[in-house]
Amino acid sequence: MGNSREVVVTGGGTGIGYAVAAAFAGAGDRVTITGRREQVLAEAATLLGARPVVFDAADPAAVEAALGELPGRVDVLVNNAGGNTDFLDAEGDGLAGFAAAFERNLRSNVVSAALVTHALRQRLADNARIVTIGSIAARSGAGSYGAAKAAVEGWNVSVAQEFGPRGITANVVAPGLIGETEFFHGKLSDRRREQLIANTMNKRPGTVDDVAAVVTFLASPAAGHVTGQVVHVNGGAHLGK
Repeated sequence: MGNSREVVVTGGGTGIGYAVAAAFAGAGDRVTITGRREQVLAEAATLLGARPVVFDAADPAAVEAALGELPGRVDVLVNNAGGNTDFLDAEGDGLAGFAAAFERNLRSNVVSAALVTHALRQRLADNARIVTIGSIAARSGAGSYGAAKAAVEGWNVSVAQEFGPRGITANVVAPGLIGETEFFHGKLSDRRREQLIANTMNKRPGTVDDVAAVVTFLASPAAGHVTGQVVHVNGGAHLGK
């Protein structure tokens, strides 16, 4: 893959995505970050020395329209875009409202990763790396968000099988509680936060750099025989057996 790689990080403007992009940029890679919020993305790109491409990863037409701005060769794809949409949008009335809320999380977390990966499939270099951000919620439960992240794990196996013959790996990094992110949008109570920290073995929340370190390892040449896996980064709150 050479010393300087082409890296695409979806949802790279804040939180885990920003930390991941910073780690690659710091290593001398050429980084493209994507996201829906133009100003947030532009500011992050300036700080990182990265290239911003604004689009909604869950929208097929938007992904297709953005292809002309994305690199012609991709050595590392990090599918980070997503989040628990239940924190942002209230559930509507009745079954229709429930279904709409459920589908929002599926689109935001699993359809987005599948769309971007499929769109870039012919641009992935031999021995490229695909890393998708999952969640402890796939194992511990969190309604439609947990279901979406569980679906990410199942989808990732298919991706690893599809691209494996070309030396391309596909893995999921599943964080537990991480500080310094917008994930909970102010809706995590102090009591719940204390419970989540108590569930860990090292009695602390994770950091975005904890996650970025695992992502960069999985994206490295050293991780060429690690594929189809879910790597848990949660301080032992869930044991990935």
